[in-house]
Amino acid sequence: MITRRSFLGSAAAMGGLAASGVWTAAADADEPTPKPASAEPGTHTLPPLPYAYDALAPAISEDILRLHHGKHHAAYVKGLNGAEVAIADARAKKDDAAIANIERALAFHGSGHINHTIYWENMKPGGAREPAGPLADQIKADFGSVDGLKTQLLAASATVEGNGWGALVWSPMLKRLYTLAILNHQNSYMVGAVTLLITDVWEHAYYLDYQNRRGDYLTAWWGLVNWDDVAGRFASAR
Repeated sequence: MITRRSFLGSAAAMGGLAASGVWTAAADADEPTPKPASAEPGTHTLPPLPYAYDALAPAISEDILRLHHGKHHAAYVKGLNGAEVAIADARAKKDDAAIANIERALAFHGSGHINHTIYWENMKPGGAREPAGPLADQIKADFGSVDGLKTQLLAASATVEGNGWGALVWSPMLKRLYTLAILNHQNSYMVGAVTLLITDVWEHAYYLDYQNRRGDYLTAWWGLVNWDDVAGRFASAR
């Protein structure tokens, strides 16, 4: 399956070939232009967790992780598939009005699926070392320190009204890191930004373990951050 990271890596490689002249020869050959690979609409599946259900305890219990991944994330995958199939059907019928309505469901469920997938991959049992290299340099430039980032990101996450996410994003156009308080799954996002690190503050992510103590959950979550994964996303996005 083509992932966002592999796609970005392939795109970067193609750009390098073109710049070196290697890609130009292939492009000039009398060969048909390859069609982009794409899956049939409505065929997305729930990705497995990159660790066991009990691996993040006690910060996140096995019970809540099973419920969150197996029920809530699975529901967004189902909603995304349903929206894609509905759009394909409406397109075949040339029902543009229906497409406009379905696209809202597509944005909601599609963003829910993507956010959850990044959220799982952003965590690691026991966490990881603090950021290093280019990511650490950029954090220092934009937030002063890792502690400065932590304070700002956890504050943004804690103050999300109702349901949403806290995120660290990179803007390729603006060349800066930002923190965002995302409402639902997709509202109040920055156009063109790339999510590097994200935490779920929908109540289903923490209520069984922390009740209404969102701040305690966020502090525990910070100790699980897989900085190697965040650094890889930053390297691909730059």
